[in-house]
Amino acid sequence: MVSFIWLPHPIPTCRGLGFLCCSVFRIWWHISKLLYVQYFGGTNFGRTAGGPLVATSYDYDAPIDEYGFIRQPKWGHLRDLHKAIKLCEEYLISSDPTLEKLGRNLEAHVYYKSSNSCAAFLANFDSISDARVTFKGNEYFLPAWSVSILPDCKNVVFNTAKVVSQRHPAENAFTRSTSTHEVSLATSDWSWYQEYVGIWGTNSFTKSGLLEQINTTKDTSDFLWYSTSIYVNSTEDRDGFLNVQSMGHVALVFVNKKLLGLGYGNHDDEKFSIAQRISLEEGINTLDILSMMVGLQNYGPWFDVQGAGIDEVVLAGFMNGNRDISSQNWTYQVGLKGEHLGLDKISLANSSYWSHGSSLPVANSLIWYKTTFLSPQGKGPLALNLSSMGKGQAWVNGHGIGRYWPAYLSPPTGCTENCDYRGNHDSSTCQRKCGQPTQTLYHVPRAWVHSGENLLVLHEELGGDPSKITVLTQTDAEVICSVVSEDDPPPVDSWKPNTNELVSRQSQPEVRLACSDERRLISSINFAGFGNPGGNCGSFVPGDCHADMSSFVRKACVGKKGCSIPVMTESEELDDGLCSGLVKRFAVEAVCS
Repeated sequence: MVSFIWLPHPIPTCRGLGFLCCSVFRIWWHISKLLYVQYFGGTNFGRTAGGPLVATSYDYDAPIDEYGFIRQPKWGHLRDLHKAIKLCEEYLISSDPTLEKLGRNLEAHVYYKSSNSCAAFLANFDSISDARVTFKGNEYFLPAWSVSILPDCKNVVFNTAKVVSQRHPAENAFTRSTSTHEVSLATSDWSWYQEYVGIWGTNSFTKSGLLEQINTTKDTSDFLWYSTSIYVNSTEDRDGFLNVQSMGHVALVFVNKKLLGLGYGNHDDEKFSIAQRISLEEGINTLDILSMMVGLQNYGPWFDVQGAGIDEVVLAGFMNGNRDISSQNWTYQVGLKGEHLGLDKISLANSSYWSHGSSLPVANSLIWYKTTFLSPQGKGPLALNLSSMGKGQAWVNGHGIGRYWPAYLSPPTGCTENCDYRGNHDSSTCQRKCGQPTQTLYHVPRAWVHSGENLLVLHEELGGDPSKITVLTQTDAEVICSVVSEDDPPPVDSWKPNTNELVSRQSQPEVRLACSDERRLISSINFAGFGNPGGNCGSFVPGDCHADMSSFVRKACVGKKGCSIPVMTESEELDDGLCSGLVKRFAVEAVCS
């Protein structure tokens, strides 16, 4: 799964992913292993992002993000799922499952090793209603759209809807840190190079008609200039429309070296058209069209012959009728002059090509920017916040960190505040970032950064403000949380086989906390409460039924890399009236530093 530049992010929930994985084992028992579409996020550095129009970040809310940080609770929930399935291993390979109907949308798939030894998957396919089922003489609670795993056909060790693993307050490695270090480049010493519009080199060539872009550039560059001239005599009408048809992906149109218009496609349909009113001058007028690629198509039928570039140019609305200039002579130039010069290279950092002055030009199209920044302290990965830029590419110390396009906003509708894991999911389910850029943070591996000054080069195609760029890194602190209910099973790894049944080393569920970095220790407890706490990780608040457990948790956890705390079923601090009938939860928020 990939993130398309023009779409909001669909979020695969950990509960939904767990249900899907369990369903695979429940139904397709002949498979020998489960293949995740994506487990580890990544980054399409340089021009490697496929597509077309695929974002540089290939993360997609994976259990391990593109910076190498574990994304909780998804990673922990899938870990527990794997452990639960591992407990069923000898049963899964011993026989095909037996299907038992437990009610409407309720099933049990039972794997027998012998007549009195089995493992079972209990499933509730109802996307709305929870259920209580009876299986082999015992009653079990099955939340809607969930699967329970019983490795001994008796004890529930895991349910896909019950997330007991550690969690973080935010989706992103930089936003879940309590002390993310952000360095502004506003006061940096900036230089710039204004790109030449149109044909710039002696290696240009002229052909009649419009050429397809990929075969012309051989993928040596994202850019191809299409240049021609339009002659207007003294008797001809000078005002009309310019209509440009493109096979993809983006184009800038210049008339007499002045920017006239912009057009672009999307992943579903990379073709687009540009229609702009123009006013020509008497005599020779220049028309320069810069066609830009945003990744090569890398899958689908006939993907290797998909074209790109300009395929029709028509002058319309003039007194003498429409004039199709597609077949006249066009001069072609592959790439930009700045590319040819190698402005992204460290060797040209002090070149005379770069201009310098007190007034940094912003909002210019086709301009290169250069500055240096000091490496932030620490060993963690870095990110560039390019939300102030339009569209282009960026390099750090000569390494391409990818294409950026924050100016392209996703549609404003279709997102939801609360994501419901229940029911079938597709690309429109649980979307976020509606009306926002798909990506604003761009990964810079620490290995590419020096201890002193580092060179940052950007080629801005549409217009932006580089002085608002910031460099981010994670520093010393991290917020971690855990929420466990009194009716959750003991931890999966506490169960051990004993003859034909499982026995847990402990009889209670427990809260488990662990710092993600081995160099960190739990330094403080922000919240610890038992009852019906409100809010989420990072914003817990006491509920009506509440027992403050902060002192107890501090003694058990502070100064340690991790800790485990059994979930109690009673507390003298709880009000019997306010807590009567509630399934109580133990919520803890801690800081690692």
